[in-house]
Amino acid sequence: MMEQKSNHTNLDGVHLPPIEIKNLSVTYRTEPALWNIDLSFPEGKLIAIVGPNGAGKSTLIKAVMGLVPITAGKVSIYGKQYSKQRNKVAYVPQRGSVDWDFPTDALDVVEMGLYGKLGWLRRPNSQTREKARDCLTKVGLGDYADRQIGQLSGGQQQRVFVARALAQDPQIYLMDEPLNGVDAVTEETILSILEDLRKEGKTIVMVHHDLQTVDKYFDWVVMLNRSLISAGPIKEVFTKENLDIAYREKQRVSLQ
Repeated sequence: MMEQKSNHTNLDGVHLPPIEIKNLSVTYRTEPALWNIDLSFPEGKLIAIVGPNGAGKSTLIKAVMGLVPITAGKVSIYGKQYSKQRNKVAYVPQRGSVDWDFPTDALDVVEMGLYGKLGWLRRPNSQTREKARDCLTKVGLGDYADRQIGQLSGGQQQRVFVARALAQDPQIYLMDEPLNGVDAVTEETILSILEDLRKEGKTIVMVHHDLQTVDKYFDWVVMLNRSLISAGPIKEVFTKENLDIAYREKQRVSLQ
C-alpha cells in the first residue's frame, strides 16, 4: 500500500507539520513538569515518547490536547490551535485513568468516538452503529459489542479504546502507553493496526515504556526528562549517550 500524505499547507504552499510545539512549559504548582520544549513531529510516522517516570511524557500529550494548563509556549495542529482541529486528533488514554465501572457496553464506548463528527444535535443512527461494530471487529472484539466494559479483560478494554480512536478516523493518534501490561494477543493486534495506520499516512504518537522494543516498533523517538533530550529518527537519536542523559536522576530545571 502506498503511503498517503495529507495536503495541509499554508498560503505559501509550505507543508504544515501535524504537531508543532514551541517553547512549551507546564508547571504543577511550583514544580516544572515540562520545560521549554521545542518540537515538530513528522507526518506519517510511528513516534515513541520515552523517558523515566515523572519525565512529562503523558503531560506532553495532554498539553497538545489542552487537557493541562500551559504555563508558556504554544501548540499547533497543522498550523492551527487544537480547538479548531480536534476532529483531526484521537486520544487513547492510559487504561488506569478510566472508570471501568461505568455502566456501558463496548459498542457504546466506541460509538462515543463519533460524537464529535456527529455534533451534539444529531443522534447516533444505524450507520454509526455499523461503523462502531466494524472498528470493534478490527481489534478482534466483534463478538463483544454488547459486553459491559467492566467485564472485559484489561487487554480487551485497551482494544475497545483503540477501536474508539479508529472510529474517529483522525489524521493524528495520541496514545498514552497502550501496550503497558497488556496480553500478547492485544499487543500484536494493536501493533498490526498501528502499522496499517502508518501505511495510510497517519501520524501516531505513543508514550512507550519498553526500551527494548523502541527500535523494533518505531520510526522516530522523542526522549524526555522534563526538558527535551533529543528527538529524531531512531537510528540517529536512540543512542546510549542520549539514554544515559534521559534516564539520569531527574533533570534539574531552573525556574529563573
